[in-house]
Amino acid sequence: MTALTVPVLGLTLCLASLLVLLFVAFKPHHGSLPLNRRRLGRQVEQSAISKVSQSAADAVAGVLGESGGPYNRAVLYNAGVKMTPADFTVLVSAGALVAGVLGILIVNWFIGVVAAVATPFLARIVLGMLTDKRRGKFDGQMTDSIQMLIGGLRAGHSVMRSIEAAALEADAPSSEEFGRIVNETRIGMDARQALDECADRMQSEDFRWIGQAIQINREVGGDLAEVLEQVASTIRERSEIKGHVRSLSAEGKMSAYILMALPVGVGLFMRVVNPGYLDVLFQNPIGMVMLAVSCLLFIVGGFWMSRVIKIKF
Repeated sequence: MTALTVPVLGLTLCLASLLVLLFVAFKPHHGSLPLNRRRLGRQVEQSAISKVSQSAADAVAGVLGESGGPYNRAVLYNAGVKMTPADFTVLVSAGALVAGVLGILIVNWFIGVVAAVATPFLARIVLGMLTDKRRGKFDGQMTDSIQMLIGGLRAGHSVMRSIEAAALEADAPSSEEFGRIVNETRIGMDARQALDECADRMQSEDFRWIGQAIQINREVGGDLAEVLEQVASTIRERSEIKGHVRSLSAEGKMSAYILMALPVGVGLFMRVVNPGYLDVLFQNPIGMVMLAVSCLLFIVGGFWMSRVIKIKF
């Protein structure tokens, strides 16, 4: 270690200790109901690390309030993350601290600050990717879900009973969404509103058609199973067209991935082959400005290529 590394490491550890002490000392008095009170007869033993992390999560929950901050319950639910907003915020904060310390120790303070600041944005990007993946799986399961609904209707069940049966038999995320629709209608929400909110969460026009078909059937009557058969046929044809378009745009996506990874790969390669070659970018003020501008242009170029290769139906 250099002469500068030891003071920086000591300062970082002191700050981390102060944060832990702050979370423990100012633990909120009105936390969530403990597990041993919700499940009688079960004693839960927590380690010191678990107690500290729980105290930190409770403190963050008190600060965030009902809104949940940038990582609220809706964002986490749509991404399929089974964590509370407070727990996820603490996880992201810890990741930012670790990334900042590693950046300072490995490169310099500028890279450490950039890594720490970029970590929350990267977490949001990862949540967006998980959300898109979950919505894609929901669309891919749409045809099978409709067939389950049709089978339930033809067996003589009601619409809600058919949706409940599909929730029990389908795979995630369809089972989760159908189960939420059933639970929301049980507590008093109108079925049309529950279906529309599901379509909004999944951003699925196909499921919106199903909700409209169910609502029209409730108003004017008719054979809902036959209507859903027609809807399923249309969705199946749309899925075939989507698959064809994805195959045609696969080359453009691969080119975008390579162009995005090439500068990073070349930089890492040069760092390994000639460690001092890129030091001017991290030590000289002009080099830092050039590095910041290049990162900005890198983000703009990546966003531009993502818009070019993304086809809307």
